[in-house]
Amino acid sequence: MLDDVDRRLLRRWQAEPDLQVTELAGELGLAQSVASRRIERLRERGVLRGVHGVIDWRAAGWDVEVSLRFTLDKSDPRAMDVFMAAARDVPEVVEIQTFLGRVDVRLGVIARDLEDWRRLYRDRILTLPHIAEIEALMHVARVKTDAVLPL
Repeated sequence: MLDDVDRRLLRRWQAEPDLQVTELAGELGLAQSVASRRIERLRERGVLRGVHGVIDWRAAGWDVEVSLRFTLDKSDPRAMDVFMAAARDVPEVVEIQTFLGRVDVRLGVIARDLEDWRRLYRDRILTLPHIAEIEALMHVARVKTDAVLPL
């Protein structure tokens, strides 16, 4: 699916995503038009979905990060859909993942401080529908975060 030029382009862009296409092309020894066409083709194929800003939550005042694992009461066939819709409405939920197995859903949640977390947990999380079981894991340290693919 990806040839060597595509992989080199993506590797370089992953390392420095704010590079302009002209700089990227020059570093890879490509004409700007070739690099532009390659990038457009990668976007059309869904390989390259966009360029994102990365915000340091702690620097922005969000000091608490919690991973919540839910097992849902699935006696209602729409339990998962109803739960997901309600979870999407909580602004502090920054990530939602679904699983096969004992855990159905994991939410990544941020809060400003412990008092904010207590309020959020009591007023918004515990009121989510169809919860059978919940486990909260308070993040202590982020050891590795890497969205870079080994291209």
